[in-house]
This record gives sequence, C-alpha cells and structure tokens, in this order.
Amino acid sequence: AGPHGFTEILYALTSQGNNNGSAFAGFGGNTVFYNVIGGIDMLVGRFGIMIPVLALAGTLAAKQVVPASAGTFRTDNPMFVVLLLGVILIVGGLTFFPAVSLGPLVEQLSHGRFF
Repeated sequence: AGPHGFTEILYALTSQGNNNGSAFAGFGGNTVFYNVIGGIDMLVGRFGIMIPVLALAGTLAAKQVVPASAGTFRTDNPMFVVLLLGVILIVGGLTFFPAVSLGPLVEQLSHGRFF
C-alpha cells in the first residue's frame, strides 16, 4: 500500500516486461489481475519491441548507400561506441528515474504514515 506498493508494482511489471519475472518479497503477485497484466506486459515487452525494430530494419535495408563525405559521423571508432552507450544509459536512466525515485522519496517524507 502507498508509495512502497507503487514501487513494488512498478518493479514487478518492469521485470516481467524484460522477461525476468522477479518481484519484491512483499508483493502478492499471484492473483488473476497481476497474472493477466503480467502476461500482456511480457507479450508487449517482446513483440512490441521486435515488430518496430524489424520494420526499421526493412526500411533501412531498402535505402540506397550514400557515399561518405566530410560531415559523415564515423561509426567504426571507439568514440561512436562511447557516445552510443552513453546515450542509451542516460535515456534509459532518465526514463525510469522519476517513477523509481517517487516511491522511496514519498515513503521517507511521510515518515511511515502509510503503513
């Protein structure tokens, strides 16, 4: 219940969407509702990503190759790898940061009034 319960639900659904399936110890996820939502979450987590990626690959495969010029960003050096990983980590972290930090912060500020 309360902000801790929100964090438990968010963690469980995020874990199911990534095909892991772990949850907090206090989360009672063996109900019809959470089983159905978890199954839908796993389907969307798998096929909801796979289908757009395959569509993007199909459109990129159909494009013509453009010769490199002075303004072309090279993708065969370590700088590209560092920038790509940095963007992935920053965007991924910023996506979940507000929701993941909301539960513990509200729980701390409420001083245990929710439980």
